[in-house]
Amino acid sequence: MATPSRKIGRAGSALNAMTRRRGPVIMASVKLQPFEPGLAAQIATWTTSADEVNAWSSRFDDQVPPEVIVGWSRADDIEAYVGVVDATVIAYGELWLDPDEGEVELARLLLEPSRRGQGLGKELTRLLVARARQAHPELPDVILRVRPDNTVARHAYVRAGFVELDAAEAKVWN
Repeated sequence: MATPSRKIGRAGSALNAMTRRRGPVIMASVKLQPFEPGLAAQIATWTTSADEVNAWSSRFDDQVPPEVIVGWSRADDIEAYVGVVDATVIAYGELWLDPDEGEVELARLLLEPSRRGQGLGKELTRLLVARARQAHPELPDVILRVRPDNTVARHAYVRAGFVELDAAEAKVWN
């Protein structure tokens, strides 16, 4: 596993960095679709506490306003997606493109609360990795960062094929 000599810490230093193993990605029942701004109000209701808002968005608010979610999706270096099951939007996630570092970072992954604990976070993660690899082969590394106390997410990311970095490597990435 190669690590860059420096990492722009967009997500903050309180996160553990993870990198994805090379290998096949298995698709399941979640379908990935481009985010549409009209979905922002629905997605904004999915956070259940101020702590969850902070973990998802690094904001210190009780919720993320829909216009903020729309703004994220309009950034030139961000591709926003939703996960759909049986025509129902159940997940949100982004790809942050970083050509200078040769990587795509998975960011702001969130599931609708009633869909959590069913393996759908793992599926969303795998789909986003596959999309990153297909759409951006020039960016060979796919990474993500997660708060050390977010054990549920860390477990889903490991099950999706990510490898948690040791403390010394994580410090370089953060």
